[in-house]
Amino acid sequence: MCGRNHSAGVYFLAVACVATGLFFLTGCSPKRPEAAVDVLLESAAAEAAQKEPVATAADRLLQPFDPPLLESLDRDNKWIDRPVRDGLVMLHELQQLQPQLTTASEALTLKNDSAAANAKILSVLGRLPAQDAADTEARIDRHVPADLGSTNPIMISTTAEFDILGLTGFGLFSFDCMLEPFASSDTVVTWQSSADGMLDKVVLRDDLLWSDGKPITAHDIAFTYQVIMDPRVPVPAVRSGTDQLRWVHAYDDRTVVFFHKEPLATNVWNINFPILPQHVYAKTWESDPTLQDSPAHVSLEQSPVSGGPYEIVERKRGQQIVLKRRLSWTHVGGKKVREQPFFKEIRFRIIEDPNTSLLALKAGEIDEMMLSPEQWTTQTTDADFYERTTKVTAPEWVSFHFGWNIATPYFADRRVRRAMNYAFDHERMLESLCYGLYEPAASNFHETSWMASKKKLESGKQDLDKAEALLDEAGWIDRDNDGIRDKEISGTLVPLEFSMLTSQQPLRVAICSLLKENLDQIGVRMNVRPMESTVIQQLTQEKKFQAYFGGWGVGTDPDTSENIWATGAGRNFVNYSNPEVDRLFSEGRRELDRAKRAEKYGRIQEILYEDQPYTWLYWRNSFYGFSKELRGYVFSPRGPYHYSPGFGSLWMPAMD
Repeated sequence: MCGRNHSAGVYFLAVACVATGLFFLTGCSPKRPEAAVDVLLESAAAEAAQKEPVATAADRLLQPFDPPLLESLDRDNKWIDRPVRDGLVMLHELQQLQPQLTTASEALTLKNDSAAANAKILSVLGRLPAQDAADTEARIDRHVPADLGSTNPIMISTTAEFDILGLTGFGLFSFDCMLEPFASSDTVVTWQSSADGMLDKVVLRDDLLWSDGKPITAHDIAFTYQVIMDPRVPVPAVRSGTDQLRWVHAYDDRTVVFFHKEPLATNVWNINFPILPQHVYAKTWESDPTLQDSPAHVSLEQSPVSGGPYEIVERKRGQQIVLKRRLSWTHVGGKKVREQPFFKEIRFRIIEDPNTSLLALKAGEIDEMMLSPEQWTTQTTDADFYERTTKVTAPEWVSFHFGWNIATPYFADRRVRRAMNYAFDHERMLESLCYGLYEPAASNFHETSWMASKKKLESGKQDLDKAEALLDEAGWIDRDNDGIRDKEISGTLVPLEFSMLTSQQPLRVAICSLLKENLDQIGVRMNVRPMESTVIQQLTQEKKFQAYFGGWGVGTDPDTSENIWATGAGRNFVNYSNPEVDRLFSEGRRELDRAKRAEKYGRIQEILYEDQPYTWLYWRNSFYGFSKELRGYVFSPRGPYHYSPGFGSLWMPAMD
């Protein structure tokens, strides 16, 4: 049996947030997606929240609602029990069916230079501990490639925030490595859905405390829903999906009911949102709905109230964030109520440069990091690397792209966007820059996913003749013979010259520089603008860009990507609009038959492929370096962290 019966929900906040949508990646060598390839992007970047117009209290999105009595609900509805589970127990049961391909001692001597070696390492070093085998006083030093934008759980938007706030936040629901949802046994006693699909009822445990000692109750959940649905609060990423609820009502301290507007296939995800402590934010929300500007909120940013197994005890901006295991999570009223997480302390070291990060990993200053293709291939093969560390890889559904702002004169015409795809040397990117480690991406859904189109969508291939012909058709020709294509727009001759935003990570910059080189050959001038990931996030949210390099991690349901592609949606940074796509998303969430749903999302994928709002580049596998002292890393399509138990399965062996 697994040494510790940890609950599934140690990371339910991150799970709750990723369930509502995709990760936004803006960095380079990747966590989750996010990591995404860098911090956000390559490493794993995460969901981005877009700023919304200033609203007033009168503009509230909610209409008055008078919830019926609980007795009436119970009398008039047939309730169907839904799963309440423990992610670690589920993982332990799964691992009992999986063979160990070698011994731990041999796995620690292996070089990961083949699929067979990779399988051996994962089969042993990825396992959970036997009884009392874990060092529960251990500290892990984790790597994050960027600082937090916010410690407020409903403001979560980057991979770093997912990683850290997933440990400190409170939530009710989670999902496993197959992306199947369940309620967390750490926080929930029962979860039931009405037979008509219009209600979900959850009964909370009675031994839940915030880090300031106040009880966590159903009223916190109902309150948070009200805050999220206030349009003055800039949280469209979390609001996406939550806005499909009619109401959330706490009938007592432990019983909360979610009222749906209609029976949707996505209702199971719409009830999954992060939770705020009402006793803290009820005093500050109305006076400062930004949740950021007031002195009270600035103070909360530094010392947030935690509802999860860890709390932030130190925060040095740009340097590190330290979390400690929370005694009031495991013990309430002098009684042990939950098993403690494996690590007593977690130190997140903020290191943006991937080369510096790798040096820190080799020196034992950090215990894990996502590796870039170059690092995996050329910098982690010698005895120096294997002295303290090992490495593993696994498939991950994280895609990267060039995004074209359709609201600009450069990319409003689909022919120009398609020309960008033909201009780019995809093969050179994959083979030379990515070392042949990534699969080409043709559109937004991974071909092995259930929602992908059944048609074979061909990935990009360079054809400069086609690119030039498309630009000619679109009216971009060199009229003044200066070597740059131009077009008369509103009486002014506009050159086809634009800027590409990218993070400062070397792989991201190299890919963008390759596009610049390709475009130079056909009379298009592109300026590569490397900058900090947080700046890219802000500029894309505000749509103040012409083109950007980014990435998305897969959502738990294809409907989560509506927030990227629907007209006017919060994460539709490129201003894409297609009425058929809008209609198909609406129909998709209302179709309860998965096969029929798949047809609708497959058609969406085909339309996006034709319209090319992005130039899709590649699907990034997970590549990680781990300290040889670490055990328990297990991968899903979301990588090793963004599901349950995710990071919660990592541990270090106790000393003999």
